[in-house]
Amino acid sequence: MPDATALDQATAVIEKAWGRPEALDSIAVRSPTADPLLRSVMHIRSSLVVTDNALTVHQDRLHALSRPGRVPAFYDLERITGSAADLRVAQAESRTSLQAISHVIEARESAATADRAPAARLAQAAVARSGHASRALGQSPDQPAPSAASGPSVAALGPHR
Repeated sequence: MPDATALDQATAVIEKAWGRPEALDSIAVRSPTADPLLRSVMHIRSSLVVTDNALTVHQDRLHALSRPGRVPAFYDLERITGSAADLRVAQAESRTSLQAISHVIEARESAATADRAPAARLAQAAVARSGHASRALGQSPDQPAPSAASGPSVAALGPHR
């Protein structure tokens, strides 16, 4: 994406993270409490729209003032310098917005991982406990647990038979 703007990049990243590009705006506006991180990302993206428009205006102005074959007048030098500075500020704002979006997406992913982690730890603990539960009371951990398939021995059944 060499010619992609910061807005295009942000849109692609958001669509990839949430996986439903057609409904992002409506979900963020309609039910803000359902996904507050999506709402935050969409707010950052809307500020990026403004920054992207400003970036385009500053680029066009700078190109118009410094187009080939045009000799700038003395008073144009200040306008060229100002447009170049404004362009750099707009580019920095775009990069900052992209970085903010990526931080929110990273926070979303780490929160999702953290939500799954307790369940995974509980499952591991349950598996570990199930291995210990088959031991008879007083049996040391070094001794193998008796096989449930073998059943009680004939001598243990006694004379009842």
